[in-house]
Amino acid sequence: MIEGESRTSGVLLHKGPDGSPESGIWICTPGTWDCHVTRDELCHFLDGRCTYTHESGEVIEIEPDTAAFFPKDWKGTCRVHETVRKVYMIR
Repeated sequence: MIEGESRTSGVLLHKGPDGSPESGIWICTPGTWDCHVTRDELCHFLDGRCTYTHESGEVIEIEPDTAAFFPKDWKGTCRVHETVRKVYMIR
């Protein structure tokens, strides 16, 4: 954590053989942390607001109904402004 005390919860909907692919629902409360995506991840954000900032400086602003793809080895920070809820699929 960089700032705050984010809490996460969710529901795992599917987990394939050896843990890949995986899909579920993820909920996270406000806070800021370093982020390293270890496998390709597609997300559809249902609620809340957050900002992902890639180590290159590229900024992705998230609000309800935003779809985002984070490729394997994406690195940066995530700042949750308002509790987010997303549906995700990791491969």
